[in-house]
Amino acid sequence: MELVIWCFFCGAKAMIQPGTKLKVADNSGAKVVQCFNIPGGTKKRYAQLGEIIVGSVKEAEPRKEVKTHDIVRAVIVRTKKAFRRKDGSYIRFDENACCLIADGKNPKGNRIFGPIPRELKEKGFEKIVTLAEEVV
Repeated sequence: MELVIWCFFCGAKAMIQPGTKLKVADNSGAKVVQCFNIPGGTKKRYAQLGEIIVGSVKEAEPRKEVKTHDIVRAVIVRTKKAFRRKDGSYIRFDENACCLIADGKNPKGNRIFGPIPRELKEKGFEKIVTLAEEVV
């Protein structure tokens, strides 16, 4: 997995919207989730890093907690669209990925795969950042 940090706008595609398929970055059992709702009002069309989405599990591993067609809540942990940091730099990833969350902001899985941006800690997802292999 390649991590790209840019200092200018990179011109990637749009952010996460209803219909977007995301990889799952934890070991909850789901492999692919398709977003169908972004909570936050009727005009909320896009979600970015650290925002919660509602989605349906499209692919899942057998004999795990999460099954195919389950409705789940997830937090976005990686996007192809560049995300502007407060220092003016941009960060983007090779794929769109999410982490399934249970009640509150706790993850369903007990391992998080791949790099996780440090902005998640500022948005209240401390548990996800502590479980992550790599924080960028």
